Amino acid sequence: MSAAFALPALPPAVPQFRQNAWRRLCARLLRACGWRLAGTMPDRAKLVLIAAPHSSWWDGVWGLVMKSALGLDVSFMAKRELFTGPLGWLLRRAGGIPIQRSESSGVVEQMTDRFAQSEQLWLGIAPEGTRKHVTKWKNGFWHIARNAGVPILPVYFDYPSRTIGLGPLFEPTDDIAADLAALHAFYAPWRGKHRGTV
Repeated sequence: MSAAFALPALPPAVPQFRQNAWRRLCARLLRACGWRLAGTMPDRAKLVLIAAPHSSWWDGVWGLVMKSALGLDVSFMAKRELFTGPLGWLLRRAGGIPIQRSESSGVVEQMTDRFAQSEQLWLGIAPEGTRKHVTKWKNGFWHIARNAGVPILPVYFDYPSRTIGLGPLFEPTDDIAADLAALHAFYAPWRGKHRGTV
């Protein structure tokens, strides 16, 4: 692999899986397609990772390829009904966490409990909640991070430069409006496949 395309070794606290042929294949695919990783990988065992702009299903593809190439074990939420049969096995292998939306305890409470029970957990969430342009993000990610006492890692897709970038860790405060505004402003320079966040 050329020096121009170098993926960092993951810090020890980060949830990860071992080197394998799939990781090497994903790294080659990123290099062949011109994608790169920017920013510094934080040495944290637990955090909420938010990714934006989310304007195309390709975001999920490139995000999966990048996390696989890195060996980074990022989890995501999906409704419990999907976790049956072969699809359920595949979702769990990919990092899926089943969520029961009909339970008296909401998604925030379920994920707060999951963080408390886990030694390592990086939870990935798209704050826009849709590929369409929105002026207001869903704030569940903030509540999960705040209740679980973990930082937020903003990750951006910038299609013009074919970059997936890691921003600085963000520690939620008790002012949700100010926090969401600051996070939204961080994404202003970056453009997804079909749009930016502003």
